[in-house]
Amino acid sequence: MPVTVTPVACLSDNYAWLLRAPDGRLAVCDPGEAEPVIAAAERLGGRIDTILLTHHHGDHVAGVAELVKRHGSKVVGSAADAHRLPHLDLAVKPGETFDLFGVPVTVLASDGHTRGHIAFHLPDCAILLCGDTLFSLGCGRLLEGTAEEMFHSLQALAALPPETLVCCGHEYSESNARFALTIEPDNGALKARAAEIARQRAEGLPSLPTTIGEECNANPFLRAKDVATLARIRTAKDNFR
Repeated sequence: MPVTVTPVACLSDNYAWLLRAPDGRLAVCDPGEAEPVIAAAERLGGRIDTILLTHHHGDHVAGVAELVKRHGSKVVGSAADAHRLPHLDLAVKPGETFDLFGVPVTVLASDGHTRGHIAFHLPDCAILLCGDTLFSLGCGRLLEGTAEEMFHSLQALAALPPETLVCCGHEYSESNARFALTIEPDNGALKARAAEIARQRAEGLPSLPTTIGEECNANPFLRAKDVATLARIRTAKDNFR
């Protein structure tokens, strides 16, 4: 794999995603705070060359200024969201492809959680950086977008190769598993994934990344067959305790 990806815990339950090229160059997606990312980069003996941003929320961008100051990082984000993002060196649109460390990155539309939200797909590396659109066994809240927008965003992600690593923005897997089991209590793949998550978290390990294949088998939001079903279970999740 030409580029590897590692979660970096930030804030209370966020993950930034550290991307490393074979030659040691580093990038990060959605740095919610700078210091954990800087520490991770220093352990690898490198600096953050590029910052990828999926959307404008503070818990995904608050570390950008310090990383730019310390490492001179270049910032890539959505052209449609540029007015709410830190200064972008490269403003990208869905459907475009750009180069990162010699490998192509495709920009995917991912509206639903917010408008202008994007995801980054590295097809040659089987990596998806999806921010707050898709979670393990869940999806993002509809804060600005509609159920229809989220449905189409999730369906596009579900169509990616099953081995694609799902690198999302939060460690929500345990609560998502509890809710998902109320929707599909007889889903064997879901029960197995819930048990795996419980073990990982008990051992102090991240539950991520997961894969598109696992999510297609176990995630009720990704498995929703129509907009009405997605809207119904998203509303139920919003009220789940």
